[in-house]
Amino acid sequence: MALERGCIQVYTGNGKGKTTAALGLALRAIGRGLKVCVFQFIKGGGPYGEHLIAEKLAPLFTIMQSGRPGWVNTRDITEDRRVAQEALERAKGILASGEYDLVVLDEINGAVGFGLVDVEQVLELMSLKPERTELVLTGRNAHERVIEAADLVTEMREVKHYYKAGVPARTGIEM
Repeated sequence: MALERGCIQVYTGNGKGKTTAALGLALRAIGRGLKVCVFQFIKGGGPYGEHLIAEKLAPLFTIMQSGRPGWVNTRDITEDRRVAQEALERAKGILASGEYDLVVLDEINGAVGFGLVDVEQVLELMSLKPERTELVLTGRNAHERVIEAADLVTEMREVKHYYKAGVPARTGIEM
């Protein structure tokens, strides 16, 4: 089953749930026999729970990870930018191939926010989307030009978060 029309979705905002929403969409698509690729920017390390399930859902579900273990070195982004630029080229190839019905570029908005990827590069990547491919971009602080170019934008807004009460990231829930 192929999509009649693919749209561009953006999940952004400071609230929890952007990647989770994209993975929920991926699960729904896989359930209908669509082929899905989740490409993760600035998410080195792991494995995260979604990596463990990808093996079981192959060949319909593929996850590709990029980024150094740990977090972005905000004092010197040179290495993080190099890794992100390589990842961007890989993501372009994945999207342009037309092999996948749904492509999720997880944390690409964050990569722009950290200066690892330029917004012009993201807009160019968006323009490569095949007509029948759904494209999802996640991450905080989506650039206004990305928002304008998208078909659907959802902003997750934090109302209350247990991190503030000292609850750390939990295996199976946040990772």
